[in-house]
Amino acid sequence: MTKSPRKSIVASFGLLSAELESEPSAASPAATPAPAQAAAPAPAPAPRVGAGVIGAAHRAIDDIRAERDRLRAIVEAGGGAILELDPKIIDPSPYPDRLPDDDGGDFDLFKRSIQSEGQKVPIQVRRHPSAPGRYQIVYGHRRWRAALELQRPVRALEVELSDVDLVVAQGIENASRQDLTWIERALFALRMDEAGVRPRDIYAALSIEDAELARMRSVYRSVPLDMIEAIGRAPKIGRPRWLDLAKTLQAEPGALDAARAALSRMAGEVQASDQRFQRVLAAVKPAADGRAQQIMPIDDAEGQRLAACLVSPKEMRLSAEGRLGKDFIRFVEQELPSLVARFTEARNAHKP
Repeated sequence: MTKSPRKSIVASFGLLSAELESEPSAASPAATPAPAQAAAPAPAPAPRVGAGVIGAAHRAIDDIRAERDRLRAIVEAGGGAILELDPKIIDPSPYPDRLPDDDGGDFDLFKRSIQSEGQKVPIQVRRHPSAPGRYQIVYGHRRWRAALELQRPVRALEVELSDVDLVVAQGIENASRQDLTWIERALFALRMDEAGVRPRDIYAALSIEDAELARMRSVYRSVPLDMIEAIGRAPKIGRPRWLDLAKTLQAEPGALDAARAALSRMAGEVQASDQRFQRVLAAVKPAADGRAQQIMPIDDAEGQRLAACLVSPKEMRLSAEGRLGKDFIRFVEQELPSLVARFTEARNAHKP
């Protein structure tokens, strides 16, 4: 696709930061940018500038604000009016940013809100670079999917973006989300790496610095992509445990085979992604340090899953599962004093 002569959206997006929020409130957020004027003298630097995006960009604040205003006008205008498109002629982004969710209930609620209240915020699309008459999503996949399932048109804003521009714009939109898990953000860093996006633009897109990108790379270069996808979003599994898994897989010759075997044994089972991660980690730890670990499912009398219990010689960890899982965990917590009393009674009874 031929790029327009405007400056790359990567440059526009990549140089935004919280420092812009200190702009005087008199500036109207919806104002159309005025024609280019002579650059004003750059303001005196602040006493301390962090090693973030602004410090790395070495751009004057006035220049950054001008780029931000230019970008705002592009996004608001979208090169034209908001379109009403048939969702069937729209394809997902070539750079997926989400892993499948364990529970479709949240999406069902979202879809019902679209059905009853309408689509209030348009999605953003670009012309498909190789399929005439079709579009690709920049962001707004859930709104597009809801429209597709409801069999109704989707409101869309068309922009002109290269592949690199698309992946960075998508990353910036992701950075404002609170529901993306750490591994989903790491996978999006992988997509940007694969697209040839420069590290400084990855920093800007995900609001991270070089140390965090290095940690993300250490995970997605050590844990195979198909294994990450098989585990899933793992919303309760943060960076430390993903790093632990990556380090173990990299250091121990038998760990990768043990992890794949664990995933194979789970095929067909209905488990949360957090539990899948824990079972994989439990499977590779014996390969690393020889300690026996096992995961025991805990079901009630009717066969309904309540929890999973990870047991090792020095640890027992309960993970809630199923509809009553959280209630069961709270029940166990309340019963701990009684268990301690019974343990002490049994121990005393066996003393000589």
